[in-house]
Amino acid sequence: MSIDVRPATVFDDVRAVLGPKRPDANVCWCLSYRIPSKLSNELRGPARGEYVADLVRADPPPGVLAYDGDEPVGWAAVAPRADTAFARNRKIPHVDDLPVWSLWCVRVRPGHRGQGISHALIDGAVEFARSRQAPVVEAYPLDNRGAKVDLTMAYPGLLKNFEAAGFRVAAETTSVLAGFPRVLVRRDLR
Repeated sequence: MSIDVRPATVFDDVRAVLGPKRPDANVCWCLSYRIPSKLSNELRGPARGEYVADLVRADPPPGVLAYDGDEPVGWAAVAPRADTAFARNRKIPHVDDLPVWSLWCVRVRPGHRGQGISHALIDGAVEFARSRQAPVVEAYPLDNRGAKVDLTMAYPGLLKNFEAAGFRVAAETTSVLAGFPRVLVRRDLR
């Protein structure tokens, strides 16, 4: 299997990975950290997908997609931290004043897990940020220390996967998700 990671510029492919089974469902669409919580709460049902469709048409697109042939099998959200809720997050510290990019969601579709796609997504997100002149990419994965994590709550990724991709722990956080601490990891692209 050869996985190709590309910028998320095709809405139907983003919908295949992030969208709901029912159009009126209020799934995340990976908007929780991208937009203010007030707006996120106001966007209901199809309006969430419409908002993402606009993001996909924007420059830069909202992340990257992993493909197995023509089939979209995974997603990673990556954007300048200044354009996300992480710019104001009190639980995730700022390490310095560099214009870092945040990588906060890694999702692999059911039926495609356990094949290294999350690793390809992390690498692809880093390369996408590098192509946009990001000096550093940050992520906020779970430090699960090998314990099992509910896949629904594993969206920030696991520390070991980011370390395997060359990220290093830069700071502790006070953020906890699914009972596990999140750490701030960074990969310097300079």
